[in-house]
Amino acid sequence: MTTNHELLERRNNAVPRGVATATGVFAARAENAEVWDVEGKRYIDFAGGIAVLNTGHRHPKVMNAIQKQLERFTHPCFQVTPYEPYIALAEKLNRLAPCKGPNKTIFLTTGAEAIENAIKIARGATKRPAVISFVGGFHGRTLMTMALTGKVDPYKKGFGPFPGEVYHLPYPNRFHDVSAEDSLRALEFLFKADVEPSRVAAMLIEPVQGEGGFYIAPFEFLRELRKVCDRHGILLVADEIQCGFGRTGKMFAIEHAGVQADLVTMAKSLGGGMPLSAVTGRAEIMDAVEPGGLGGTYAGNPVACAAAIAVLEVFEEEKLLERSTKIGERVVRRMNELAATNRFPCIGEVRGLGGMVAIELVEDRTTKTPAAALTKRWATQSLKNGLILLTCGVYGNVARVLVPLTASDAIVEEGLKIMERSLEEALAA
Repeated sequence: MTTNHELLERRNNAVPRGVATATGVFAARAENAEVWDVEGKRYIDFAGGIAVLNTGHRHPKVMNAIQKQLERFTHPCFQVTPYEPYIALAEKLNRLAPCKGPNKTIFLTTGAEAIENAIKIARGATKRPAVISFVGGFHGRTLMTMALTGKVDPYKKGFGPFPGEVYHLPYPNRFHDVSAEDSLRALEFLFKADVEPSRVAAMLIEPVQGEGGFYIAPFEFLRELRKVCDRHGILLVADEIQCGFGRTGKMFAIEHAGVQADLVTMAKSLGGGMPLSAVTGRAEIMDAVEPGGLGGTYAGNPVACAAAIAVLEVFEEEKLLERSTKIGERVVRRMNELAATNRFPCIGEVRGLGGMVAIELVEDRTTKTPAAALTKRWATQSLKNGLILLTCGVYGNVARVLVPLTASDAIVEEGLKIMERSLEEALAA
């Protein structure tokens, strides 16, 4: 039998160390919210492929759609001989996207590609160069998306110089005393000190930050950004790559604020495990780019498009938006109960929107000093106890729950019990 240790040695010899892995566990098979490693050990999956598997590992409907498409063709390339799955999925997203239609959609392969193309489209439509993003935001690992990302280590460290005309604003963060008013004042100051609004093509924001720590943008703040963008002719781009596709209890997180974006980027759970991303936006904006200016060899692969159509059907048939809300309420309630006891003074804040839940650990609740080492021990101990749990945050002190929305109550409960026991053991270590 191949062991995790043997595969780890092979991985270290064959793969660059820059490709980090959160665990030393090598998957052999998976089903819904469970993973078995090559040694036969079972794990509950609270990572979901980093929010890729809102419909779970190998959902039968998604697998069936993939198999049927494989029997037809795999890659004629949409830019050579187009095919219906691309068009059918675009039609569905055009109806669903929180943009003031009529809308159009382009498909790509990765989240970073979606962001890159959203910026290209915004610049092409506005004829302006500048882009504003937010501290703590994560938008990808290409040069442009690294420039937009608001976290240095490890994503930007040693990779500069980055493309110019990118400006960062503080993201509202109640726990760390950054108010929506603070962020709006910083925006007005940016317009006075660094870049005039008439040069700004787009403002890019995650309605709920992913890698940055699962901080939730106040709904009124998003509404104010919409007003600012309207006033100055700036396009509002919602990065829904991690917080989209039902993770927050709405199909798109920005819907909670009642705000319509000009462009929306999607990836991760869009494809149900297949590599697929998208940019959906107002038709007049999307059509601003000349023919040939958008695309990609593998963009909108037919197998991935077929999987995504099935994902949307699963959401509707299994009422996964409601399920997301229920899972989130359960996780938040349990973690807040733990925080209220004397056993866990390290829990500084529990926050969540739908099934997108984070627990921020601190050394002291008064100073709010980040407890990064403890958070890492928590994740490590959870893995030993049979739970895959990811961390995030600018300081690495946030545990995030991304359990598939198809997980049963029993699986969610089992995972929560492991989280509790593992945190207790991490504190004692």
